[in-house]
Parts: sequence; C-alpha cells; structure tokens
Amino acid sequence: MSNANNLAILLGRVLLSFIFIYSGFGKLADPSATAGMIAGAGLPAASALAYLAGFFEFVAGLAVLVGYQTRIAGWLLAAFCVFTGVVFHGSAINVPDFPDAANGWLTVLNQIMMMKNITLAGAYIVLATFGPGAYSLDARRGAYAIA
Repeated sequence: MSNANNLAILLGRVLLSFIFIYSGFGKLADPSATAGMIAGAGLPAASALAYLAGFFEFVAGLAVLVGYQTRIAGWLLAAFCVFTGVVFHGSAINVPDFPDAANGWLTVLNQIMMMKNITLAGAYIVLATFGPGAYSLDARRGAYAIA
C-alpha cells in the first residue's frame, strides 16, 4: 500500500476516533444527560450504564486513534452505533408542552442522528475489515499484513 494511502487511513482513524474520545470523556465527566436518555429509553441502572458507555467510548476511541486491536474495536463500535441508533434515535420526539413545530424539528434531528450512527457503523466495519494501515500499533506488532 502506498504511503499516501496509509496517510489517508491514519487521517480516517483520527477523524473516526474523535467523536468517541470526545463524547466518552464528556460522559465520564458528567454522565447526567446520558443517564437521563438511558432512563428515558427504559433501560435499568441508568447512571452505571452512562459511566460504562463513557468508558467504552473513550477507550474504543483511543484504540481506533492509535490503531490498537483495530478489528475488535471496529466491530464493537459498529455494533454500538447500530444499537444506540435504534434504541435512542429510532423514534419520534414528543416533548410535552413543546409546540408541534419544535417536536417536529427535534424528530428530524433525531432521524439525522440515526443516519449518522448507521453511517459510522459502516465506516467502522470497513476499518475492522481492511485494517488500520501502516501507521498503527497493530502494524508495528504484526497484527495486520502491510503491503
């Protein structure tokens, strides 16, 4: 694989890792909003799950960033994206006492979040399948054949 391709894969990993490092850190620093979403979806132990989600997102994001255990991180993040997309972004929003137009706008934003999650899942599947490129810890330890 050419140096330009390996640099493109590195850039892709940096961009794909940012959302999870950033949001994972945010959940760990203040899990209350995430716990509220989890409770609103009817899942148990909302605070514990918020911390767990934050930890998972942060660690998996770092793994993608440095290209470590990329196949595992990619598949786990793909599953996480689909799960959270369906559970948290798969339905209409209806906030009591909000105007219909505001609820409509929130529903559209929620649908966009669902599409973002499904799209990210595809990117993580590609990363898991084709590997992190030459500029990664996986390549340094020989976990992926680098052409």
